[in-house]
Amino acid sequence: MKALIKIGGSLLDDVSSRHDLARQIAAISRGIHVTVVHGGGKQMTRFLEERGVKSTFVRGLRVTTDETIDAVLKVLAGSVNTQLAAALGAAGARAVGLTGIDSGVAVADQLDPELGYVGRVTASDPGLLATLTEAGYLPVVACVAGGADGQVYNVNGDSMAVAVASAWKADRLVFLTDVPGVLDASKTILPLLTIEACRKLIADGIATGGMQAKLEAAMNAVTHGVSEVRIVRGSDPDIVGRVFNGELVGTRIVQ
Repeated sequence: MKALIKIGGSLLDDVSSRHDLARQIAAISRGIHVTVVHGGGKQMTRFLEERGVKSTFVRGLRVTTDETIDAVLKVLAGSVNTQLAAALGAAGARAVGLTGIDSGVAVADQLDPELGYVGRVTASDPGLLATLTEAGYLPVVACVAGGADGQVYNVNGDSMAVAVASAWKADRLVFLTDVPGVLDASKTILPLLTIEACRKLIADGIATGGMQAKLEAAMNAVTHGVSEVRIVRGSDPDIVGRVFNGELVGTRIVQ
């Protein structure tokens, strides 16, 4: 089995949370091929604020200027990526810190001039991930992509995870989030969703904002060959092990 796990940056900001997730991921990686994609928006906002730079968001995406892209490299590709790789290493995994720029794991172009250096992934070469995972390594990929012209782009974590999982032909894509799953109108977790059901939740205005974006990412993934997507709360006890041991936790999205 090949699994891609996407971790939101807020789950990595706390040291104990980071080490707990690393322990869980290292444990399952002994039996399957795992790649991790991570965000770091919270850490980046803090880094910029400390330097007197206010973050601006348009449609939920951070406007990325020359100054911001420097922070993306220092924080996302630097400290957040390295700290997670170190935590995984301490837990016994052979973690390798990467960005999408490495060996074309994610190639992007500009999403919208209004957003500056925010990229949309247009291609993903899974060769490096295949080489590493087949040799027993665990790739840890920061959401930074390279353009065909050499430009560096900040990429939304969910869309990066989908593009990489699809190209790598992952069997499962797991989103570790801050919510327990997809909720219906009465705030009850929906254990199983098809693409049709996801579209209805969005059309009915039940899934909005961040959850709408997650569902759109999930639909994109299963449309492009990922067998299933799971949305779970990353802070729940032993959540990674429970997902991979077959427990019906969170929301499972299939074709």
